Amino acid sequence: MSFQTWTPSDGWGRWKFVGFENYAFTLTDPMFWRSVWNTVWLGVFSGVPQHLIAIPMAFVIHMVLSRFKTFVTAVYFLPYITSSVAIALIFNTLFATHNGVINLTIAHLNTWPLLGVLLPDQNINWFTSANIKYALAVVVVWQFTGWNILLYLSAIQAIPKDLYEAAEVDGAGRWQQFRYITLPLLRPMMFFAVSLTIIGNMQLFEQPFVLLNGGASAATPGGQTVTMYMYRTAFEWLEMGTAASIAWILFVFIGILTYLNHLVFGRAARGGD
Repeated sequence: MSFQTWTPSDGWGRWKFVGFENYAFTLTDPMFWRSVWNTVWLGVFSGVPQHLIAIPMAFVIHMVLSRFKTFVTAVYFLPYITSSVAIALIFNTLFATHNGVINLTIAHLNTWPLLGVLLPDQNINWFTSANIKYALAVVVVWQFTGWNILLYLSAIQAIPKDLYEAAEVDGAGRWQQFRYITLPLLRPMMFFAVSLTIIGNMQLFEQPFVLLNGGASAATPGGQTVTMYMYRTAFEWLEMGTAASIAWILFVFIGILTYLNHLVFGRAARGGD
């Protein structure tokens, strides 16, 4: 279909071959590259914090909270198994401009002497093009950090206890054990977890779609991801051929990013330099 031009109103089978015309249009479309930038921005600012939080949290749960491991892991994992639509609806309420909990909290903290200088004195409209990416990043981090904690915790549990005991005998503290034992041996899991994060963030759709109430993305281009742009191209503008070309280009982008991740983490996971 990416080599055809077709709209559903024409009826099935009435395709017209146009070659690479759809790809040429997509690759020269400013709205497409804006959605790519939004997706990459969200991938970085929602993906990196997940792992920066999940790795030390998994280590703390394993070392300090081992008696409550099952309960704590279940609590952190709960957002991951919750419906993305439900989560987006809840955060839509939390980010409300006038009565949202987040703005009310900021208003309360604004009365504190030191924080009052740093925080805005008016309610923040989180659904503007400039602010929506930050709201989306918070939603994604909150939802998927628990999944990564579970992955890293399972990898840490597979590390032989003898290594930690030997390090403790040699006088190594928790930080040294984490730096010189846990982190190096977590590289294979880092490769796997980061790969999943890249694939998931590049296909981000439900959270921005619901948070922006679907069509609101036209007024807030800052929150429009590649998959949202593909959806609008197919089902709002009925350009199925162009939407198919966007899907294939997104597939290539994911493949390139996954390969780069393989170069960074994959070689280290196999014990290379």
